[in-house]
Amino acid sequence: MGSLDSVSLVILLGSLLVLAGILSSLIALRFGAPLLLVFLLVGMLAGENGPGGIKFDDVGVAYTVGSIALALILFDGGLRTRFATFRNVLAPALTLATVGVLITAILTAPVAKYVLGLNWIEALLIGAVIASTDAAAVFFLINARGLRLRPRVRAVLEVESGTNDPFAIFLALLLVEILLVGNQSWSHALMTFLRDAVLGCIMGFLGGRSIAFVINRLTLAQGLHAPFVAVSALVIFALANILHSSGFLAVYLAGLVVGNMQTRARSSVIVFLDAITWLAQIVMFVLLGLLAWPYRLAYSLYGAIAVAVVLMLIARPAAVFLCLAPFKFQMREMVFISWVGLRGAVGIFLASIPMLVGLPGATLFFDVAFVVVLLSLLVQGWTVALAARKLDISFARADPSPRRVELDLPGQLAREIVGYPVSANSPFLRRGLIPNWARPTLVIRNEEILTPAEANPVREGDYVYLLAPPEKAQALDRFFVRLPPPARPDPRLLGDFFVPGTATLGALADIYGLQVAADHTEVTLADYFSEQLRRRAKTGDIVELGPIALLAHKVENGVVTTVGLRLAEPEEPVGLGGRVEALRRRIRDYLG
Repeated sequence: MGSLDSVSLVILLGSLLVLAGILSSLIALRFGAPLLLVFLLVGMLAGENGPGGIKFDDVGVAYTVGSIALALILFDGGLRTRFATFRNVLAPALTLATVGVLITAILTAPVAKYVLGLNWIEALLIGAVIASTDAAAVFFLINARGLRLRPRVRAVLEVESGTNDPFAIFLALLLVEILLVGNQSWSHALMTFLRDAVLGCIMGFLGGRSIAFVINRLTLAQGLHAPFVAVSALVIFALANILHSSGFLAVYLAGLVVGNMQTRARSSVIVFLDAITWLAQIVMFVLLGLLAWPYRLAYSLYGAIAVAVVLMLIARPAAVFLCLAPFKFQMREMVFISWVGLRGAVGIFLASIPMLVGLPGATLFFDVAFVVVLLSLLVQGWTVALAARKLDISFARADPSPRRVELDLPGQLAREIVGYPVSANSPFLRRGLIPNWARPTLVIRNEEILTPAEANPVREGDYVYLLAPPEKAQALDRFFVRLPPPARPDPRLLGDFFVPGTATLGALADIYGLQVAADHTEVTLADYFSEQLRRRAKTGDIVELGPIALLAHKVENGVVTTVGLRLAEPEEPVGLGGRVEALRRRIRDYLG
């Protein structure tokens, strides 16, 4: 009976730790603290040298949990990335994810060698362990502070974070192997990397197609689609590793393939992965925190701080500038990407590998990586939003995204039902703005179900449900967001509807349901202003695009950098039918 009580005690303590991690997210949301930092601190406080007094030194369990968590996180990241985004920044992001990781490791190594008393291979291993970034921490902070990054910057960070982990893991494993068995042929290592990458791509593509095929063809019981996708992602990850290819690259590409295909139960899969990746991250971070002993960290503290400073101020910026300069990124964009290269779970996870294989002095790698991650999150993590604003890389959101409900429609894949509460200041209610690919189907008012005609006009407090393509459902958020009254009222300006000048006409048309000529889809808004005006743009210039007018909101050196959508304010409530045509008439009247 005593053994049964021990099992129950382990379950109790483990559950309490996870609950502490979940509840601590409220602190992070309140104060903007990086979640990874909070979960790590929970683990440290619960550890042997903390108030909790829990003794945990099983590196194998931590490595296994970390592998599962990272596989799910990467799959989820691929699932949310659009192919268009992936293609647009593939070259700069992949350069940063490979060459950038190598440059970061090389520039960090000399400092690690001299301040920590290591040989060159060990110093390079320190550099490789801390070379990859943690985009999960970055985007949590960006979203929590209500910031929207410029599309190109956000896309580079997304794709880099999904593709730099495999290269960092490969480099770390190669250096560990050299330390264990002696010198290896670098040409052989390069061929091994290319083999792993190619096989990983093939397995990721085939695995993603297989998941989509099965989920669309087999009639699974309700609620099993999401677990099937998540477990299939782990199968792809493990199988790729067994076949000596990159499991992390394979699982990311599998998510990318599935996310860009029409599949059943898409919304339920995303909601399930949200929950399971949160749980996986919490468990992984708490376990890594338990492995860290504060007293032991003190022995390498000054050396680790020196490594962290060089990483943040020299190695990462140098890697970013060298990799992105050929792709004509602006200086402020490169500075921002340099600063938000937060270190996180992958660094500590990789630092546990030397301990797992029994490398002499392995705890030093773990301790240095742990301190570097903590400093990165403390210094860079708390200043991400400030850096975004100072460098003009983000657009401030007036309010969080509205609550969105997505419902699958059995028997077809092209449409789903998307529902929103209608707030007083939403663009949908105030200006009747809605894309032509979304069709209202029903309205709920005072617990009564109404057709769009019966509910005309829609009122504040109603719930509107629309038919929309699953891949465009998120784009509807901006039409139902609550907008504050402008500080200097302009009845013709949609306050929240600003887009960067680098956005393309095709992207704008896709979101707002506009008609754009095929040869103009890749034209940026800045170039469109130049084409229409035939002179250098000035603040306040207006050009027409279908049923809307584009306003040059910010201009730098004659180039439009921020564009606002300008519409006439309706004089009276407008029904759901015929709104776009009414807007066209008002715009024509306004522009004369």
